[in-house]
Amino acid sequence: MHSTPRFRQGVFTFEGKGLDRPAPLDPALSYVVPDGFTAQAVYFRGGNAAPELVTFVLMRDGSPMRYFPIGAKGDVHVPLRVVEDLTAGTAVDLWLAAPAGLAGTVVVDLGLVEI
Repeated sequence: MHSTPRFRQGVFTFEGKGLDRPAPLDPALSYVVPDGFTAQAVYFRGGNAAPELVTFVLMRDGSPMRYFPIGAKGDVHVPLRVVEDLTAGTAVDLWLAAPAGLAGTVVVDLGLVEI
């Protein structure tokens, strides 16, 4: 079985809209499973340079799939260990929820694999 790793990663600035109002962070954090393939999320790593809690929301076709809270000036590493299959055409995006008006920088690395 052949697999291809896919990474969505980078350093991004943000301005929060509210912890209850997640919003897309950057188009670079979007991924659509190609036709004829299945994908799986393998891990999530994130860092938060802001002085307050932020939460990454892994969206699947526009609905929340997983939440990754990161404390003030903290980081997280979550091995997902092939939690579920993402079928062809599935859109996956990372959004960010942060307190309204909070501005800061986050580092993110989402690892996926296409099968």
